[in-house]
Amino acid sequence: MAQKNRQTSRALCSVTSFVRRHFRHFNAAVLKKAAEEYASLIASGGKMLISMAGAMSTAELGISLAEMIRRGKVHAICCTGANLEEDVFNLVAHDDYVAVPNYRELSPRDELRLLKRHLNRVTDTCIPEETAMRRIERELMVEYKRAEQAKERHFPHEFVFSLLRSGRLRKYYQIEPRDSWVVSALEHGIPIFVPGWEDSTLGNMFAARCITGEICDARIVKTGIEYMIELVAWYQNSRAKHPVGYFQIGGGIAGDFAICAVPLIRQDLRRRNVGLWSYFCQISDSTTSYGSYSGAVPNEKITWEKLAPDTPRFVIESDATIVAPLIFALVLGW
Repeated sequence: MAQKNRQTSRALCSVTSFVRRHFRHFNAAVLKKAAEEYASLIASGGKMLISMAGAMSTAELGISLAEMIRRGKVHAICCTGANLEEDVFNLVAHDDYVAVPNYRELSPRDELRLLKRHLNRVTDTCIPEETAMRRIERELMVEYKRAEQAKERHFPHEFVFSLLRSGRLRKYYQIEPRDSWVVSALEHGIPIFVPGWEDSTLGNMFAARCITGEICDARIVKTGIEYMIELVAWYQNSRAKHPVGYFQIGGGIAGDFAICAVPLIRQDLRRRNVGLWSYFCQISDSTTSYGSYSGAVPNEKITWEKLAPDTPRFVIESDATIVAPLIFALVLGW
């Protein structure tokens, strides 16, 4: 009997059982229903693309997202260049990050002092320039020069993958590689799409090296148009065999880029036999009445032929750093 009670107690302490017991109304209810529909899509053989805006990698979403990839719950990722690079920054410089718990109280002079220490603040944590950004820049220059000499062209994430495969970063690792979603994506062959990479720190650094002449041919890095062509091919191949869902964290370019693949296929390529997205969920804290893409309600996407009237669709108006790990935990059965 005691053993049974202990098992029952452990079951009641799981994230899944807690959410099922307590998350009954409003955003909490939407969170639970969105997670259930996500799990249902995967159980039926469906695929899921996740788009990430914001600073999810610096928020260490990789701890749960990497496990989602390993367990076959995520099949493609569209993210900002910042989320691509910041996962790798965290991998090699985590212990050098500086926490700023009182960030709401910082004065402009406090911010200037952080700048002088070469600390780049993201809300309550600062990314160290030297051990994170410059370290990765130096190592990526090796990859760029190699591609330039070989007259090869690659996507931004492919350069990062090549660097990770080389093993040169291993001596710098400051977290378990299993907590890096980029490492997990590499190991499990998950396609990554990175629109607008040039506005990221590493993208800026690449542009600077082209300006100084250290890199002679900027074309070694493939473009956003080429990413879209790859995404369209991935979607068509996947949708021909499975329903494909869309899980959007934030908005911005990462959110709008990937979801546009469907109207491109159906309207611009006139391939009407290719189905729409089969699931949609967005985590957003953006106000819906000011015309922002991040705040657009899912029904608006019906008019753009991204979703159908009967597509399961959800908006969870909350903090993605809280909501995404909870949904992932439910999908994983934690």
